[in-house]
Amino acid sequence: MVKGLQGFIVLLAALAGMVQAEQTLTPIPGGIMAPEFILQDTEGKTHRLSDYRGKPVIINFWTTWCPPCREEIPSMNRAWHLLEQDGIAILAINMGEDDDTIFIFTADYPADFPILMDQTGEVIAEGPVKGLPTTYVVAPDGTFAYRAIGSREWDDKALLDAIRALK
Repeated sequence: MVKGLQGFIVLLAALAGMVQAEQTLTPIPGGIMAPEFILQDTEGKTHRLSDYRGKPVIINFWTTWCPPCREEIPSMNRAWHLLEQDGIAILAINMGEDDDTIFIFTADYPADFPILMDQTGEVIAEGPVKGLPTTYVVAPDGTFAYRAIGSREWDDKALLDAIRALK
């Protein structure tokens, strides 16, 4: 019985480590500039990455059909409400879907931050995006600071502190 309980505790510790690892951001060294993009949001407003120069920007690549994307949108929205007052932007770039599909999605998963539409996939191809969701954090100088592949709880204090430290 003790071995079974010890094995269970080891398994729980391993799973806890995996969950904690998922809450990390991977630093991107080398001062690599984020590629410029010009995209429209679901309201028809045009956004250029260069418009956000001087502040950190979280750029999330996602789709409505991606289960991990659906999972992280609520925490990203909570993070937006925590970061907006700090002058930190969040942009969600949808891959290849139209505004009607996104509108229906946001009825169940509200997002108060801009959702941009990359209907041709051109911006996502420059990402580079290796899986969905993929998120980049761009430093105020326009260089990539961090990358996260897979979903995160974006309102996690450690993640928010790392992003706020870029200011």
